[in-house]
Amino acid sequence: MRKQLRIVAVLCALSMIGGISARFAVPAQETPMPQSAASIVKTKVYTSLDPVPRGKEFQVAVVVDIASGYHMNSHKPLDSYLIPTTLTPQLPAGFTLADTMYPPGKNLKFPFSPDKPLNVYTGSVTLRLRVTAEEAAALGNASIPITLRYQACNNSACLPPVKVPVNAEIKVAAADAKAKALHPEIFSASTAK
Repeated sequence: MRKQLRIVAVLCALSMIGGISARFAVPAQETPMPQSAASIVKTKVYTSLDPVPRGKEFQVAVVVDIASGYHMNSHKPLDSYLIPTTLTPQLPAGFTLADTMYPPGKNLKFPFSPDKPLNVYTGSVTLRLRVTAEEAAALGNASIPITLRYQACNNSACLPPVKVPVNAEIKVAAADAKAKALHPEIFSASTAK
């Protein structure tokens, strides 16, 4: 009995200081918000060639797996105040960016916006960079730091936007080196846009 009274007293105290509030409580059917927006996505990075010959264009793909019950705005959200998903490389000397390719989002309606759909990514989404290793690119191993920026939401609330660092590891070879195509399931002509 004493233990139950202590638990009730703690819950009441938390309620008074704002720790628990019925008006902000997430309904049982909703996905609870995680501690951090970065924890709702898992990323994997792939490159299209190994090695990458100097003077050759190659692609880097960042595959983003979004936890069930969550979404993030697409690269082209329908309202200007929404934060788009972006992929920003910090290219080392000897590399140039030709293009950043984002897939189209899905127009979905949510309880907080029942009349106007939002353009979002859910499930798994692949973002790609087209990069060229210039003639002056240093031979050997290279790392391309990339920043994935997004805002994660569930059906009732959004977390602050976050920047998640990822790295693409490549090996630069001489211009006449034979390159092996990697990951055709990601980089095939039918999936490139």
